[in-house]
Amino acid sequence: MAKPQVVAAPVLMSKLSVNAPEFYPSSYSSNYTESYEDGCEDYPTLSEYVQDFLNHLTEQPGSFETEIEQFAETLNGWVTTDDALQELVELIYQQATSIPNFSYMGARLCNYLSHHLTISPQSGNFRQLLLQRCRTEYEVKDQAAKGDEVTRKRFHAFVLFLGELYLNLEIKGTNGQVTRADILQVGLRELLNALFSNPMDDNLICAVKLLKLTGSVLEDAWKEKGKTDMEEVIQRIENVVLDANCSRDVKQMLLKLVELRSSNWGRVHATSTYREATPENDPNYFMNEPTFYTSDGVPFTAADPDYQEKYQELLEREDFFPDYEENGTDLSGAGDPYLDDIDDEMDPEIEEAYEKFCLESERKRKQ
Repeated sequence: MAKPQVVAAPVLMSKLSVNAPEFYPSSYSSNYTESYEDGCEDYPTLSEYVQDFLNHLTEQPGSFETEIEQFAETLNGWVTTDDALQELVELIYQQATSIPNFSYMGARLCNYLSHHLTISPQSGNFRQLLLQRCRTEYEVKDQAAKGDEVTRKRFHAFVLFLGELYLNLEIKGTNGQVTRADILQVGLRELLNALFSNPMDDNLICAVKLLKLTGSVLEDAWKEKGKTDMEEVIQRIENVVLDANCSRDVKQMLLKLVELRSSNWGRVHATSTYREATPENDPNYFMNEPTFYTSDGVPFTAADPDYQEKYQELLEREDFFPDYEENGTDLSGAGDPYLDDIDDEMDPEIEEAYEKFCLESERKRKQ
C-alpha cells in the first residue's frame, strides 16, 4: 500500500520589516505648530495660519497651555507690520464674537498676546488695537440694542466678550502690580444701560448673563471707589420687573439675579479661625462655656458682664471638684455606696411582675 504523500503548506513571505519607518495617519500632528514648519510645500498665509489655530483652540481648548507659547513665537516672526497686526486683531475678535463658546478662550488669548507680542508700532500695540476695535462696536451700542434680531445677537456676543476681557485682560503697572482695564469697567456699565433701556427678552437675558459673569468683580471695584453703581443697576432691574412687558420667565431670571446679589453673589467668606475669634465677632464664642444659676434661678455665663466675678469664683470652685459637672452629676462613675444600694432595689410591683415573667419563661422552655 502506497504511503500518502505529505504536502507542505505554502509559506507566506511577509513584507513587514522591523526596520520599517514609523507609521502615522496622514492627519496626525504631535503638535499643531509642527504642521507649519519651514519647507512645507503649501505654506499658509497669516490669515490661514491664525484661523486654523483659532479653530483648533475652539475644538481642543485644553491645548491652550501647551501650544500658546509656540503660537506666540511664530507670530513674533510673522507679524512685523501694522497691517499684519490689525489683521490678527480682527481675526481673533471675529472668532470671539461669532463662536459663542470662544469668548472666554478668546479673552485668554488676547491677554497672553498682549504681554508676549513684541511688535509695538506707532498705531498701537496689540492691546491698544484690540480696545480700539471693541470701541468701534461699543459706539453703536444704542442702535444695536434696538436693532433687528440678527443685529442684537451680534451685539450680545460683543457684550459677553467684553465681559470676559474685563475679567481676563491684565494690565501691568509701572510698579509691577496687575490691574484690570478701568475703561472696560466703564464700558460694561454703559452697555448694561443700553440693554435695560431696551427691555426685550433677549436684551435682558444678555444683561443677566453679563452680571452673573462680572457682577461680583464690578461691585467690588465700584465699592473701592465709593460708587453705588450696583445699587443703581439692581434698582433698574426691579423697575424692569415691575414695568416692562417682558416674559414671565425673564422676570423670574431677573428676580433670581437680585437674589444672587443679595447673597453676595454666592460667595462664602471663611469664618474666623479659633485664634481670631472674640466675643465681638463670633456669636458662638461662649457656646461651650458652662452655665450657672443665681440664687433666684437666673442663668448666667461668661457672656454676662454683670456676673464676671461670680462666674470666675464658681469656675475656681469647680476646679476643686473635677469629677462633677455644674449640675452635680458624677463623671467618674463611682457613686455613694448607700445611694447605689437604694437605686438597685426594685419597686415591689415591678419585682413581682419580673418574677412571674421568669417563671413563665422557664415553663415554656421545659415544654
